[in-house]
Amino acid sequence: MAEPKLLSGGNPQIPKGEGDAPVQAYIAAMPGWKQRIGRTVDAIVAQVVPDVRKAVKWNTPFYGLDGATWFLSFHCFERYVKLTFFRGTSLDPVPPGKSKQAEVRYLDIREDDAIDEAQLADWIRQASALPGEKL
Repeated sequence: MAEPKLLSGGNPQIPKGEGDAPVQAYIAAMPGWKQRIGRTVDAIVAQVVPDVRKAVKWNTPFYGLDGATWFLSFHCFERYVKLTFFRGTSLDPVPPGKSKQAEVRYLDIREDDAIDEAQLADWIRQASALPGEKL
């Protein structure tokens, strides 16, 4: 099987798909240090939201509960991995990255950043309890 193509910023080009397998393929194709972040985020989601539904859409892993709406995604950029909380303004505390979309908030994790796993787990727990975003 050919290695996935890396798009702009080192984002893996993974075929659209439902379930854990496409998400794991995306994470396995994340370059270098970004793979550690992908594995950490995915593991925390699986621990906090045991019945999570996963998918890859637009070369991006998505996490939701019903397979039709989503509470979290992440995407590789050159210098960071961007986590997107679709109802981020409803989280406490609100994640730091603002968006042009009113409710969306981002968390950018760079190579040398320590991941606050407790805070991330809390945000994921909160986000999974909110109505998801239909995309």
